[in-house]
Amino acid sequence: MRPVAVLPLIKHAVIAENEWGEKMILVSSCLAGLEVRYNGTHRLNHVIRKLMEENKAVTACPELLGGFSTPRDPAEIIGGDGEDVLAGRAKVVDKAGRDVTEEYIKGACATLEMANEVKATAVVLKENSPSCGSSMIYNGDFTGEKIPGNGVTSALLKKHGYTVISEDELANYFPELFPSDE
Repeated sequence: MRPVAVLPLIKHAVIAENEWGEKMILVSSCLAGLEVRYNGTHRLNHVIRKLMEENKAVTACPELLGGFSTPRDPAEIIGGDGEDVLAGRAKVVDKAGRDVTEEYIKGACATLEMANEVKATAVVLKENSPSCGSSMIYNGDFTGEKIPGNGVTSALLKKHGYTVISEDELANYFPELFPSDE
């Protein structure tokens, strides 16, 4: 496989604000309650929903941005992780055996463009996804086994300097969203 051409590195503000002067977070659409996952479901996270209601977050679904519809066959990375896909050393294949690497890269690039456009200060993506996993992805065998690694979108965003976390890490990065009981 040959390395894939991606967007050039773009400099962006470390601390950016939305048009109202507030920090903006880019989040996976499924975490905001939108039914965009491969099987037509969502993974609502109530903190993310609250951020959306307060206009502090904007949603993106890399897979839809890449041209997929909902529902769709599940897909996994074969031969590595998202960094390997971007370098041309691995591919993304759906459960029917179709190579969908190009669509995943297209969605990652579109998500990067969105993050740049909204001047996102951080990105919260759905863990385990071949697009969005920020520390874990499925192993490529469609058995449900997980391995350490980034999804394609997560890898591209990190390459461009974005802080990418999973929904499970929200409290660590944004403690102000989780008031203490003191």
